[in-house]
Amino acid sequence: MKERSIVVDADVHNAMKNGRELLPYLPRVWHEQWLEMGIGAARVYYSAVGGAMKDAMPPNGGGPGSDPAFMHEHLLKPNRIDYAILTSGIEISLYPDPDYANAVASAWNDWTIDNWLAKSPKFRGSVLINNTDPAAAAREIDRIGSHPGMVQVIMTSASSTLYGQRAFHPIYEAAERNGLPVAIHPGGEGRGISPAPTNAGYPTRYMEWHNILPTGYMAHVNSLVCEGVFEKFPALKFVAIEGGISWLPHLMWRMDKNYKALRSTTPWLKRHPSEYIRDHVYLTTQPIEEPANPQHLLQIFEMIGADKCVMFSTDYPHWDYDNPMMALPPMPRELKRRIMGLTAQELYGLPDPERAEAGSDPAAAGDIGADGGGRSASEAGSPQGRHEDWGGGA
Repeated sequence: MKERSIVVDADVHNAMKNGRELLPYLPRVWHEQWLEMGIGAARVYYSAVGGAMKDAMPPNGGGPGSDPAFMHEHLLKPNRIDYAILTSGIEISLYPDPDYANAVASAWNDWTIDNWLAKSPKFRGSVLINNTDPAAAAREIDRIGSHPGMVQVIMTSASSTLYGQRAFHPIYEAAERNGLPVAIHPGGEGRGISPAPTNAGYPTRYMEWHNILPTGYMAHVNSLVCEGVFEKFPALKFVAIEGGISWLPHLMWRMDKNYKALRSTTPWLKRHPSEYIRDHVYLTTQPIEEPANPQHLLQIFEMIGADKCVMFSTDYPHWDYDNPMMALPPMPRELKRRIMGLTAQELYGLPDPERAEAGSDPAAAGDIGADGGGRSASEAGSPQGRHEDWGGGA
């Protein structure tokens, strides 16, 4: 009998049906501000196609991505997806008040545990942090990072400071201490307190903005390597979600070339930059590049060692969602197995799906349609009222 390969979707956006869902997890002092401002990073560009697929609206109300049961039936079940890595709330780091942002990030994590991870072992969470306050972010990673359903730390790719710089090192130290990769995700470039999306200012239209997002990823990866982050934190893994793939060979080659002449300026580097990238940096597929000749993409896969670093993602429920059955070009079977799930399974420490469904997975809670049985946020060591003294805990 042919063995079915595991499928992991490394970028799935869950949401709240209503902002009031967060109130039980948020200190009372922030309630009015949350209901008025929410994440607070207002959109800059108009999209003619909207933000989400029209058929992703749950029939019982709420916006796209707001109903775990509907997501299971609409995304996971028909596409035979074994795990969905949840990525949401990312723009909270772009809010100007760090105390508010810290409180919202913590509340968001507890809401995720109670309202998503407790619904099905197929859902895995990302520890949301406010990276403008690295000390508080590190505390949040330590507070919630040991929960078995949380598989990575997540923050926005939009930042006024490159992520290799030492101000962010407490975040990486905490992530490494908890055995969690650190992921970045786009969408906030040019919003909130982030700088302009390019070093030449703001693109005129959404299409231009969307096209150029990978340049920020190049800058962050370059910074992480050259600042010695992976020497200082040798177990750290970094996930570049939704930033594209084809730019990576160019960056690796350029960095290696310049290292030959300029290595004295980065004496802490003990290897070529490309070696650090191969060992520490992961990419997700959506939005996958689609060259006229599909073989060209496979050549890029070969250049970067895609069997070790590329993970499939759909970006559900966004408008540019990639269907697992159609997104990738024909490729060798073993390469496809790794991209579709094996690499993510190894990175995130995910059990075989049969084990999770049988209940032997420590992160397994109830399942969709069950009466519960999962751990709540308070049972997982994250009491809802923890921030009543918000000045200290936030």
